[in-house]
Amino acid sequence: MKELLEFIVTSLADDKEAVSVSVTDNGDTLDCLILVSAADIGKIIGMNGKIAVSIRTLARAAARKNNQKVNIKIDKIEKEEE
Repeated sequence: MKELLEFIVTSLADDKEAVSVSVTDNGDTLDCLILVSAADIGKIIGMNGKIAVSIRTLARAAARKNNQKVNIKIDKIEKEEE
C-alpha cells in the first residue's frame, strides 16, 4: 500500500523530496498519512477534493484484496524554523 501511495503522490507533486507516506496496520484497517509540502497540498487534494477522492478509491480497491479498510489523511509538512 505504501508503495502505491508513494507512486501516486510523487507523480503529482513538484517537490518529490518532501513527500512522506506512513502506513500503520491495525489488523483489518490501514491508517495512512500522506505528508507533502505546503506548495503541493493543493495538487494532491485537487479542486473540490476530486484527486484526494480518487487516491482514496484506488487505495480502497487495493486494500480490498486483503479484506482491509483504509483511512487516508493528507496533510502538509510544517517547516521547521531555523
